Order: sequence, then structure tokens, then C-alpha cells
Amino acid sequence: MEPKILTWLLDVEQSIDEIFMFINETNGFLEYKKDLKTKKAVERNIEIIGEAINRILKEKPDFSIENARNIVGTRNKIIHSYDNISDEIIWTIIVRELPKLKVEVQGYLQS
Repeated sequence: MEPKILTWLLDVEQSIDEIFMFINETNGFLEYKKDLKTKKAVERNIEIIGEAINRILKEKPDFSIENARNIVGTRNKIIHSYDNISDEIIWTIIVRELPKLKVEVQGYLQS
């Protein structure tokens, strides 16, 4: 695997790990919703994930990551339409999508 792609995959993995570290310090969605620092930290890591995926796709357009365009799109929404991002959307991404993405990225890192 190309060194740049490996680096970006590691960035994705690290950002996912950080998100779960931040979330584990809360007691669920209601506490997350009230914790501005955690929300901003999570959103920043989602931006990093989206940017890393975007860079991978620019370097190697045929690189297969499930929901890659949605991941990049979420990054763009957080950055450019920050006032239209709801806590519920971010929380749904955390609990439904990030665990799957982590498994997928770890598969690439182990191969």
C-alpha cells in the first residue's frame, strides 16, 4: 500500500478511536448533547476522517471504502453548513457508521 494512503488510513483509525474515547466519557446522547467540548471534538474528528477519505480518493479513485462519498459529504456539511448539523445526525453517525468504518479501515491496515 502506498505510504500516503497508509498514513491517511491511520488518521481515520486514530480519529475514530478519539471519538469513542470522548463518547465513553459521557453517559449517552443527552449528556453528549449538553457537552460543547465533546461535540466540537467529535465534529473535528469527523472532519479529519472526511478529509483523509477525500485525499485517499483523490490519490486512488478506485479505492473502495463503503459510503466514502457520504463521509466526505458529512465533512463538507460540518465545515460549510455547520449551522445545519444536528446532534442527532452526528450521534447516529457515531453509533451506526463509525464502528463499521473502523472494521473496514483495520482490514486495510492489516493487509
